[in-house]
Amino acid sequence: MRHARRAKGALTVTAATAACHTLMSAGYAWARDSTAAGGDTMLSGAFEFLLTTAASWALMPLLLWAGMRAMGEARTTVLPAGGGLAWVALSGYFIDDIDRAGGHIPLLALAAYVLLGTGLAGASSSA
Repeated sequence: MRHARRAKGALTVTAATAACHTLMSAGYAWARDSTAAGGDTMLSGAFEFLLTTAASWALMPLLLWAGMRAMGEARTTVLPAGGGLAWVALSGYFIDDIDRAGGHIPLLALAAYVLLGTGLAGASSSA
């Protein structure tokens, strides 16, 4: 039972990570385009940057919770809470890497995040 829950967790975390990473890549490109279009305007692109960051940070725990619930798992509070906080730390640490054109969070860091989320998914069960 616990192995099945961890497998569901791994699938959920992988999908949520891909979605949030894609959101950040597209959103930061939007912010760079706004900065270029704004020219010398102070803080041009700042709204888009902050909106993208906030959306990614808010979306991750929601996706983790919804993914586990969609697969029929109950008691999923540890994964969204821990996974959401870990995503804030990970994406915040690598924000300069993903913010540059063609940039992304290193694959090793993403793999470590998926492993952490898989462990958190197993920790949520009572048995």
